[in-house]
Amino acid sequence: MAVTAAMVKELREMTGAGVMACKNALVETDGNFESAIELLRKKGEATAVKKAGRIAAEGAVLAIVEEDKNAAIVEVNSETDFVAKNDKFKTFVANVADQVLATSASDVEGLLAEKFIKDESKTVKEELVSQIAVIGENLTIRRFAKINSDGIVVPYIHAGGRIGVLVEASTSVVNDEVKEALKNIAMQITAMKPVYTNDSEVDEEYKAHELEIIKSQIENDPKMAGKPEKVINGAIMGRLNKQLKEICLLDQVYVKAEDGKQSVAQYVAQVAKANNATVAVKGFVRFETGEGIEKKEENFAEEVAKQMNA
Repeated sequence: MAVTAAMVKELREMTGAGVMACKNALVETDGNFESAIELLRKKGEATAVKKAGRIAAEGAVLAIVEEDKNAAIVEVNSETDFVAKNDKFKTFVANVADQVLATSASDVEGLLAEKFIKDESKTVKEELVSQIAVIGENLTIRRFAKINSDGIVVPYIHAGGRIGVLVEASTSVVNDEVKEALKNIAMQITAMKPVYTNDSEVDEEYKAHELEIIKSQIENDPKMAGKPEKVINGAIMGRLNKQLKEICLLDQVYVKAEDGKQSVAQYVAQVAKANNATVAVKGFVRFETGEGIEKKEENFAEEVAKQMNA
């Protein structure tokens, strides 16, 4: 039977094998998908088939910077923390980070379709499938981000790749003290999980939504019953401002402040003054491995029992 592009696409999605490998397998098996999958497996092209459905919520984040200005951060997931510490996996993550630094793709799908810079005879997707075969776990390139700055970018990796951060700043002076300060801010981002750089970035719709929630909370607070409207409005705005300080980086209390009161913005100003410089944090990226992925709860005893009774 005639092999169509749609058939090749479907088989590729099922197996992760290359386009030509899928096409040839379908031709050889006269369009029989089960036989084609079996053929690809025998040829080592589809060793990822049974692994593709497994949840990959472990892994690592890697952030790299070139000449203080061009930066990339990527999250690559594995099924287990054990594999995340494997040298083969670490090498693959480093190669993907290099790929991201050079890529013109705007999303993971585009990245996967590119020629793999370490071996242009294959695509990034084909290299990923190859690594799944070698490592023996489902792997995914989950997300990436790039910063091309006219200022400076400083990376920070926490706990061997559990969390990765990039901080971008404009500065009139680039020296070890300024870089160290930006690293400290990256550590702040790691620990305190800000959502925005400053309150000007906060969406008005978000503010309105939170105001409604806070207003409802105060209206149902017995302690606020009978209070003048001015007092109630003040309490509402006070709670909103407190919440914004918790999610906006520059308004957060600097975690290493000796007095426990200095804000991140005040710390930046202090560093700038000490170095006779103008320094401003422009933005950041924070990736945490497995963030938002629902992890499958495993019962080791049950799994062993199932295998013994199979």
